[in-house]
Amino acid sequence: MTSTTGIGAAVRRKEDKRFLIGKGKYLDDLNRRGQAYACFVRSPHPHAEIRSIDTAAAKAAPGVVGVFTGEDLAAGGVGGLICGWVITQKNGEPHNAPPHPVLATGKVRYVGDPVAVVIADSLDQAKDAAEQVSVDYETLDPVTNIARALEPGAPALHEEAPGNLCFDWDIGDKAATDAAFEQADHVVKLDLVNNRLVPNPIEPRAALGEYDSASGEFTLHTTSQNPHVARLVLSAFIQIAPEHKLRVIAPDVGGGFGAKIYIYGEETACLWAAKQLNRPVKWTADRSEAFIADTHARDHVTHAELALDRDGTFLGLRASTKANLGAYLQVFSTATPTYLYGCLLAGQYRTPAVYCEVTGGFTNTCPVDAYRGAGRPEATFVVERLVEIAAREMNIDPVEIRRRNFVKPDQFPYETPVIMTYDSGDFDQLMDKGLALIDRDGFAARKAESESRGKLRGLGFSCFIEACGLAPSAAVGALGGGVGQWESAQIRFNPTGSVTLYTGSHSHGQGHETSFAQVVSDHLGVPIENVEVVHGDTGVVPFGMGTYGSRSMPVGGAAIVTAANKIIEKGKKIAAHLMEAALDDIEYQPGTFSVAGTDKSVSMAEVAFAAYVPHNYPEDLEPGLDENGFYDPLNFTFPSGTHIAEVEIDPDTGVVDLVDWVAVDDFGTIINPMIVEGQVHGGIAQGVGQAMLEGCVYDDETGQLLTGSYLDYCMPRADNLPSFKLDATDIPCPHNPLGVKGCGEAGAIASPAALMNAVVNALGVDIDMPATPEKVWKAAQAARG
Repeated sequence: MTSTTGIGAAVRRKEDKRFLIGKGKYLDDLNRRGQAYACFVRSPHPHAEIRSIDTAAAKAAPGVVGVFTGEDLAAGGVGGLICGWVITQKNGEPHNAPPHPVLATGKVRYVGDPVAVVIADSLDQAKDAAEQVSVDYETLDPVTNIARALEPGAPALHEEAPGNLCFDWDIGDKAATDAAFEQADHVVKLDLVNNRLVPNPIEPRAALGEYDSASGEFTLHTTSQNPHVARLVLSAFIQIAPEHKLRVIAPDVGGGFGAKIYIYGEETACLWAAKQLNRPVKWTADRSEAFIADTHARDHVTHAELALDRDGTFLGLRASTKANLGAYLQVFSTATPTYLYGCLLAGQYRTPAVYCEVTGGFTNTCPVDAYRGAGRPEATFVVERLVEIAAREMNIDPVEIRRRNFVKPDQFPYETPVIMTYDSGDFDQLMDKGLALIDRDGFAARKAESESRGKLRGLGFSCFIEACGLAPSAAVGALGGGVGQWESAQIRFNPTGSVTLYTGSHSHGQGHETSFAQVVSDHLGVPIENVEVVHGDTGVVPFGMGTYGSRSMPVGGAAIVTAANKIIEKGKKIAAHLMEAALDDIEYQPGTFSVAGTDKSVSMAEVAFAAYVPHNYPEDLEPGLDENGFYDPLNFTFPSGTHIAEVEIDPDTGVVDLVDWVAVDDFGTIINPMIVEGQVHGGIAQGVGQAMLEGCVYDDETGQLLTGSYLDYCMPRADNLPSFKLDATDIPCPHNPLGVKGCGEAGAIASPAALMNAVVNALGVDIDMPATPEKVWKAAQAARG
């Protein structure tokens, strides 16, 4: 449908008004009569045995209504937190899976590990009493560095994981890859660190647990990206309550970036305690808690090599990665550094042989799991840094060496050596548009001008491809994924013609209330202002998998189309009845049913009204106009793009000025260009943060987090970023009813490699992320001397 509000229209976000006028409903805005407040007692030690926990003084403190430890929860039948993926190791055995208790029992394994929860009439009372909980610890030596953790004799975290090993995994044909290296004319070698990050969504995690003693029903309000999955985990695995007695509601959520996918101990403890106390229990993390207790991200140490012939053709790539998993496993901990990483190491290129091995290990640090991009930024960084070094060492233009190896449009579908089958794309076109926008022909003059002022100038490329949607469900299950990857939607017409869309996806900043309404408007001809989108409440919406992995539009949007098509088919039957025509003669254009060859027609609104009025619909038809749709994708979708960064460096201070940025992406069909641009902007900002500013650091000796606040952990700001130049190629996904590919993570996937390649191009020497002024200054001085 061609309109100002349908697919392709830059509609302003419907949901923004309530946020801008302060009417958003975030979890900390929610309060219940008689609620109590929780404060968690956390370990100050990275590694210690718990000899005893004395809660007597805390229980006697003013306002305290309950103090609980891990032993109390275990005695109450509460299970542990889970990992959602079983990874098969090289030896055919499943990964080592130590228990992850809601509250630590017997031992603490990182600074911030919760050992008890204090609940009181007020938050201040809970905090005061928490300081009176006395824990007798016997400290043990910690290990925070993944390489050290995997060495013989390292401090052991779990009996269930000898040598701190979680898994030793690989993918690809090792023999074929080794053979490719044996015949290579040139081999590029690279050692790199993908630095640890703290996710830092603007809204900290929070929970409000309630229990109704009359019905035996629990309600958990929580900052979740996927409330139905949270309910499933809490019921089936942690065993808080039967699923039909548990309702999970995620209201307005202020960002997630992956860190709010998982079930944590805090919301579990609040929900369980609500029944014990017969009172609502509320907890909101402060920023210091978020730094030590939200899942961290990345933290890879990798050795990678690229084999080429004398013409710069890629023959093989191999990577050996050590992945720091932190102290415990979370939902995607095992999948992120394996299948979501190793399977993307082919990049945009026709590399015939790829082999990747990953060793995942435990350390005395906060658990590590998925963060915007989840494995794909790490893979892109390896590939694009190797390609850039190969161009430099072989004296081949970095654009030319990429063009020589791109998968070409007539080669799709293209099966990579690491299980993926790319379905569509035009990587040369992405590069062409990017070069024009960055004015590559004028770069030499800009570089010379910078040099005249004593500055260094560099240009960096990043050509990425990612896999979105986690598909199909059967294949995900075969790879160890615990749940299907389909999505649901329900479209309900009211008699007056307005629509309520219930979606199993969840919006926490992505703009679903607008873009999903556009899909409904486009297919059913309903004015967008008459479409209400409901999400985030397991008591209202059909079971769905939530939002992560850029899946909402490719999978959730496709489920909307499935439901809309059912609405149209039923509408045709009602229209035929109303117009006394044969069903086969009914034609449909968005919003209108007509009889072929005549001027007779009825609107969708008229059909919706008729569906609720007896005798206005066929006798063999049920009343109402309300349909469910499920969509299980046949394949991943594969967004791709070329990002180009241009930097100017002051060698006397090490300050990097990011002067220009071009991003040309292929997201397939674009539903709302304005929302897509916003997603790309945000992703680039996060990737620039990792590459230039952010770095989560633990002290190797003490195990203490050294970057536990914004005083020590530097976040990107507006003045760190240029105005981005964006473009797109929009090649539709061939197996998706909307043709969409997903856009939410692309900026974060491409940007670290683009920025670091630009910095290295300017300096002439390799450095690791983050490219802080100190690190850049040292490299510049070394290059000079």
